[in-house]
Amino acid sequence: MLEVWSYFSFHLKKSCPDCDKLHLQVLHPVANQELRSELTRSHSKVYFSHSNPPVVAFSASLLASGSGYVGPFNTDTPLRFTHVVTNIGSAYNPNTGFFIAPLRGAYHFEFYIGAHGDASHATCAVLVKNGEQVFMAWEQQPSYYGSSSNGVTLLLAVGEVVFLRLCVNTRIYDNENHLSTFSGHLLFTM
Repeated sequence: MLEVWSYFSFHLKKSCPDCDKLHLQVLHPVANQELRSELTRSHSKVYFSHSNPPVVAFSASLLASGSGYVGPFNTDTPLRFTHVVTNIGSAYNPNTGFFIAPLRGAYHFEFYIGAHGDASHATCAVLVKNGEQVFMAWEQQPSYYGSSSNGVTLLLAVGEVVFLRLCVNTRIYDNENHLSTFSGHLLFTM
């Protein structure tokens, strides 16, 4: 029983930090049943909200339709993945290409980029967190088709921004098979 109340108390303290006095009374070995019932009644809503953790997930491909290239450009350029397949929590914006963290937690991101044979232009995308490069995917395919990918788990605070950036003088290929994609999801809150 003490294990259950310890778990309950831990989650309750996260959302009710001013309840320390009640916590000590309830968790104390000689705690009376009345205080325990009061705590359970007054905070059952908080307790049950932790049994259904928030869900944030998105997945999108570069082009909404057809086939073609994005780039090359003479400067690093944010990529907009416009064919949105999933956007649970609406944290990804296809108009900007930005994912903005709605909750503090650990998020996992993956990206795949398509390279369609070009000896003079490589394919390169960089995953960016708050303006800083995190990981890169690069492919130089002089003929035929190739691809590159990468992934990362990041601790994000509320409002932090993650996006993909096309490297200067490179290009990315996509078609109706949705070869170039960007996805992410919340692993857990912190």
